[in-house]
Amino acid sequence: MATRTRLVATAWLILVAGLGSLAPSVFSDLAGAGWQDNGSDSVKARELAQEHFGGNSSSAIQLVIHSENGGVDSPAAQAVVTKATAILQSDARIGDIVRPQPGFTISPDGRTGILLAGAAADPNDMVRAVDDLKSQLTALSGDGVDVYPTGASALWSDFNKANHDAMIKAEIISWPVTLTIMVLAFGSLVAAGLPLLLTMAGLGASAGALVLLNQVTPISVWAMNFALMFALALGIDYALFIVYRFRSGLHHGRTPVQAVAETMDTAGKAVMLSGLTVLVSLSAVLVVPAPAVRTMAVGIMLAVAFVLAATLTLLPAILGGLGSRIDKASLPWAKAHQPRSQRFGMWGELLHKHPWPFAVASIGILVLLALPVLSLKVAMPSIAVVPGDAPVRQGYEVVQKAFGDGAPGALQVIAPADDASAVRDALLTQGDAYTMVGPAQSASDGSDFVMVQAVPSVDPSSPELGAILDATRADLPTGAVVGGAPAENLDLQSALNTYLPIVIGIILVFGFVLLLVALQAPLIALLGTLVSLLSTAAAFGVAKLIFQDGHGSGLLGFEPQGFLDGWAPVFFFAMIFAIAMDYTVFLLATAKEHYEISGSAKDAQVDGLAHSGRVIFAAAAVMVAVFFTFALAEPLPPKEMGIILGVAVLLDAALVRLILLPVILRLAGHGAWWSPAWLRKVLPNITFSH
Repeated sequence: MATRTRLVATAWLILVAGLGSLAPSVFSDLAGAGWQDNGSDSVKARELAQEHFGGNSSSAIQLVIHSENGGVDSPAAQAVVTKATAILQSDARIGDIVRPQPGFTISPDGRTGILLAGAAADPNDMVRAVDDLKSQLTALSGDGVDVYPTGASALWSDFNKANHDAMIKAEIISWPVTLTIMVLAFGSLVAAGLPLLLTMAGLGASAGALVLLNQVTPISVWAMNFALMFALALGIDYALFIVYRFRSGLHHGRTPVQAVAETMDTAGKAVMLSGLTVLVSLSAVLVVPAPAVRTMAVGIMLAVAFVLAATLTLLPAILGGLGSRIDKASLPWAKAHQPRSQRFGMWGELLHKHPWPFAVASIGILVLLALPVLSLKVAMPSIAVVPGDAPVRQGYEVVQKAFGDGAPGALQVIAPADDASAVRDALLTQGDAYTMVGPAQSASDGSDFVMVQAVPSVDPSSPELGAILDATRADLPTGAVVGGAPAENLDLQSALNTYLPIVIGIILVFGFVLLLVALQAPLIALLGTLVSLLSTAAAFGVAKLIFQDGHGSGLLGFEPQGFLDGWAPVFFFAMIFAIAMDYTVFLLATAKEHYEISGSAKDAQVDGLAHSGRVIFAAAAVMVAVFFTFALAEPLPPKEMGIILGVAVLLDAALVRLILLPVILRLAGHGAWWSPAWLRKVLPNITFSH
């Protein structure tokens, strides 16, 4: 790479220009729905409703029309209904339209009505339909009549927009903060710009790749949101490690090409293994049968793959071309080019002399912070995740006030026509579980199905709804399925809970195997994997205190839901563990390099920390800064993501990588690097010394 700078740079320029030309459409092209458990009863019910009941499914658009003066039957309100019907009928994605009718879709006081626009397209296209139509529909408000698009499709439309705006705002804030930290870490403007160059190349290519992949299978828009953040954090991590080692080579008198070769033979291996660990950790999420969750993982994996490829090809090519010019525009006090940090060397010596107090203190803090995890509650997000001024939330609140707490989350039971009476009887015998049970509606296409709608007595996000749904399903005839947005949320939450231990198991096993291959030392590979669980558990413990209990909610500016969003344990565990293993590889690869050179366990521990501590510290500072900027987001999920990941990185770097893991190396001594002869024969021979 270093001897072919122009060729490599040209190839990347063509790649990024080609794929990057598609990037501007990434947020409009990607899918807005996909939060479902494929194969669940609720998804089957939605598909039946869409096929046989004119699109009256969970994806349907519910247009709330409210008039304080004159009610829904007033001329002004009826004019709005007529205009709204015309707007909706002009869109091919809209199925049957049902005007507000007394009883189920007109409130008892007559002031609120719901116009139902059936779904004639898949859930992702229905979210796009709301994106396209909601401005026209909300513009109908006036003359004492208020109009609000609601329902699951409208919820995702409003939330995706709020989430996108928040992510872009956070990125705008994080870039100058990141550049400042990079300049301080590298001590050179030229060197500090390289990580950002890598990140932009990786992001541009991955955004275009996601647009292309979306033509094959729907990719969640959240995939790009998470990729933005993760690519920036990891791109900086990898570039730090490579550039730091390259400048060390120059410091020892190597030519630029020699320094690049030495760097890639040592730090390059560590980066490659780290990238593979991240990809493997995220790939475990693919077992969850939820399209949005899977494609979020795919988005991050694509971004990581492109950033990793750029780190292993484009970065060494640029370094070879820059040579000593990498130190241009250096700060006068910069010492980043010095290979060994005196401060981290002294810190390593201190840990070597007094390992137990530091081990007990770090483990004690992590365990104390992790204890709240035992009472952590998770659920799919409530309406509170949408900003208060969003039309869908305003409509939600109007419906609750007019029809009751459970009205925004009506359940739909679809069954063979012969079971119509049995379905209604099963719903009516649930006691106070439902405030309203509608009549059995025949299929609009003449097929042998009926639909019975039931309004629960509790809010759609209430924990009690799960018990109501379970009891209802137990009493229904065998051929009946229960759908509706709340049922889909509960089924997805059940799937996430079921797959969480499987995902954790896959991540731990593959993490251990990759560390074992890299280090060829079973004890330190096992301990390095297990200690990553401590910082992960502690991060979720802090998340419980903040997002479930509401501590600091006033300062952070959010309304606590009383639980953590349901996808957080599965998805954030994979992300946190990937980052933690990233630092583990950097530290242990450097320690192993010094053990291979000297054969001294003390040198491995002290010099490993002295040569990698500054990189880990700087990389952690960047990641914490990047993640915490997302705490400024108004929507709750990106706020959760930023705080949980930021706390995880802070705890992992400060207490695990810079204290606990070096202490483990000290206490394990030569045993940390011992490997049985049979294992050495089986594993590939990977060395980090040059």
